[in-house]
Amino acid sequence: MTPSGAQQNTWNALSTQFYVMDTGGSFTLFDFNPSTLAVHLRGAPKLGWRGEPHFSYTQPNLLYGTGQQQPDIEQFDTSTGKTSVVNDPGKCVTLRPADKLFAVSVSVDDARFTAVIGPQQDANYLIYTYDREKGCRWYNTQTGEIGGQWGPKGRASLDDRYGVHNARISKSGKFVMIGRGAGTGQSKWRLWNLETLDVTVCPSQCGGHQAIGYSHVLNPGGDHPMAMLKRPLDHLDSIEPLTADIHGSPGYWYDLHLSWINDNPEDSNPACLSTYRPSNPSTPGTPLDVAGPWENEILCVETDGKGSRLWRFAHTYSTAKNGFYSQPRGNVSPDGRFYMFTSDWEGQLGKSPEGKYRTDVFIVELR
Repeated sequence: MTPSGAQQNTWNALSTQFYVMDTGGSFTLFDFNPSTLAVHLRGAPKLGWRGEPHFSYTQPNLLYGTGQQQPDIEQFDTSTGKTSVVNDPGKCVTLRPADKLFAVSVSVDDARFTAVIGPQQDANYLIYTYDREKGCRWYNTQTGEIGGQWGPKGRASLDDRYGVHNARISKSGKFVMIGRGAGTGQSKWRLWNLETLDVTVCPSQCGGHQAIGYSHVLNPGGDHPMAMLKRPLDHLDSIEPLTADIHGSPGYWYDLHLSWINDNPEDSNPACLSTYRPSNPSTPGTPLDVAGPWENEILCVETDGKGSRLWRFAHTYSTAKNGFYSQPRGNVSPDGRFYMFTSDWEGQLGKSPEGKYRTDVFIVELR
């Protein structure tokens, strides 16, 4: 399957390698020919990493991840097979015995990294950022304290105390978007300006999963799942609709995940996504429920402000009924040419040894 997050970069910078996850929580690398679409198995690196890795946006052989035995940020060179430590958070901040590192993300220049620290998702409490030149910086969401080796220290401007569901650094490396887990305060996502103590809550129309670019964020925040919005990270209340005149919830879409890995510094490249319905039938080979456009499809949405186009590329053929990973979340390649997604193909891929309908990963050329 593809990772749980559509913002995780599963492709290398040249679209010549990618990885997929397996049911055991490890990942497998593949070589890919972008001209012929030929795929060649490279193998599963024995790295002992936790969770889902992140390819460098610019260096095609570098893959970043978090250590499982030692909670650190590591990099793996796919050309040499060598692993090295980027940073050890334990040298910057005191960690608890049960603390682990989760969800590494990286700025587009490979200069800054962000990971989440804590015992488990939604109870995690530390947003940890490492700058290769300046050192570490952290935000404790349970105490409100911000500290580290650079930037101002003190209490965050936001008075909430909460656990962390996930976090991701912007491509510019200036902001970190935080998904709230358990705790007090509003359930909306937060944004930390790394150069300050400023932590803000999304003010309105904050629904759905988000995709963070260089200086903007996208989310489906209207009353229809395809009512896409764009807003600057330094003015979250300044909202620009991307899909004009889409109103009225159809009442049956469960979710969609935006992937903006192919974004440019102007935040004007299209963002891609896949949709699915919880009412899809689970009987193998039965056509999926469709009552209108964009359902059970792979699409991209215009973000440059010049129009409100939606490009429709393919159907997912996924019921999204065979567990979390049968939902057809997808990841676009950094060059915007390819989109990989998970599908159970209407239950027609056979069954796993546990008796569940299998999923597989499929790649669509976006043309």
